Amino acid sequence: MTTKEERLSFLEEMKDVRRIKRPNKADVAPPRDLTPGHLERQRAAVATPARDSNPLTSDAVEPLGAQDLLSWMRPGVQHGVFRKLRLGQYAIEARLDLHRMTVEEARREVFGFVRDCVRYGLRSVIILHGKGERNPDGIAQLKSYLAKWLPELEDVLAFHSAQKHHGGTGAVYVMIRKGDRDKQRNREMHGG
Repeated sequence: MTTKEERLSFLEEMKDVRRIKRPNKADVAPPRDLTPGHLERQRAAVATPARDSNPLTSDAVEPLGAQDLLSWMRPGVQHGVFRKLRLGQYAIEARLDLHRMTVEEARREVFGFVRDCVRYGLRSVIILHGKGERNPDGIAQLKSYLAKWLPELEDVLAFHSAQKHHGGTGAVYVMIRKGDRDKQRNREMHGG
């Protein structure tokens, strides 16, 4: 609690202080004039369309049905390795579910998924694409595109439709190549 003398002393010290007429606030309104830099960025954005680094094509594909098997391997993949993949004997390290996606959404997801698998050293993964049994035309659209896309990705060594307990012809096992870090680790471990 302040005493009467303290209050009078405070008022005496503050007698020359005047209220500020303009509020002491920063002007945060956007500038009305466009700067040369702003105009250049606008021009560049309109002139240069965004480059799509995704190599997966969205052209027409060979239509596949619900029961069609997906099976492919890159030259150089050992038959024993492909057999183990086909039989689902490798541990599934990651999963991508494409159900209810459009073709364009699936295209982006598959490209990013495979790239992430290489980055994190995942070798055996599964992609759930569905069988397309409910489609009136009987065409498994995402499955058809996936059959075209996977060989287009250099990081994919092989793929095969999954075993029944993993989704059967509505899913595909995918073998991903080793990343540079894993290759180097193997060389160090095995003296290569």
